[in-house]
Formats: sequence, C-alpha cells, structure tokens
Amino acid sequence: MTTFDTILPIWQAIQSRFHKTVKALPEAELPLHLNGSSIGYMLRHNAEVEYMFAEWFFGAPMPEGLVITTNRGAAGAKVEFTNLEELIALLEASNAHLIEAMRALPEESWNVSIEHPMGASTPLEAVSRLMYHTGIHAGQISLIRKCATAAADSDKQAAAGASGH
Repeated sequence: MTTFDTILPIWQAIQSRFHKTVKALPEAELPLHLNGSSIGYMLRHNAEVEYMFAEWFFGAPMPEGLVITTNRGAAGAKVEFTNLEELIALLEASNAHLIEAMRALPEESWNVSIEHPMGASTPLEAVSRLMYHTGIHAGQISLIRKCATAAADSDKQAAAGASGH
C-alpha cells in the first residue's frame, strides 16, 4: 500500500466532515467574526492554504488567476467573503487540486524534507499540518457561530429591557 493510499481515506474523512459543515452554514453567518476573522474569511483562507501546500510540497502550480488574499491575516484582507456558493466551489476545487497533487507525488518523495516559506517539512508532514489547520478553523467557526449568536441574543435582550419589554 502506498503512502497516498494510506493518507487519502484519512484526508477524505476530515474534508467530507468539514465540507458538510460548510454546506450547512447559513450564508448570512459568513460575516460573523471574532477579533477580525470572519467565517467567510476562514473558509477562503482554508482553500488558499490547500493551494499553497499543493504547490510547495507536491509541485502542483496554483491555478492561473487565483489571487491569494488571506496570507496577511484577517486585518490585511481587503475583501469580505460572503458568497457561500463561491466559497464552497473554491473549497471543492482546492481539495480536488490537492488530492491530484498528492496522487501524482512519487512514493519516494513523501518523506523528503522540503524548504518552504514556513520552514522545512516533508509532504507527509504537510498533509498532517493541513489536517490540523482544517480542524483549528472548524473549531474557530463553531466558536464564532456560538459567540456571535450569544452576543446577538444578549443585544436583543438588552434592547428589549431598555424599551420596557
């Protein structure tokens, strides 16, 4: 069994759960944020990181015309990401791009360390980092949804109390 054959089911399990969660998001929640990072921003960022890792570790060039907008952090992003359909399409495309890049990587290259802008890692370590990265952002999205909803409910209660209701 190849490294790709071993890693693919694990990758797909994480991605299918993440994509299912994303598809269930109400589009109105994409602008919800904590400390400047919105849900829409995190979705865009996740896809962009998959494209970057596919290029850095697997030699798959980013698609022509793809503009990386989230690499400077949420404060540096000049765009609001509020179109769920576009974000889902981007996530699906980045996932497919990465899978094809992993599939094409020769077996002997999976454990060879590669220098990249974040330091040195092997392609196998890079996939692990991407899994961790997706999990972190899934948790942040859940937290934003919870906190933003709680804050909105608190604001409504305060407004109702101020009006005597």
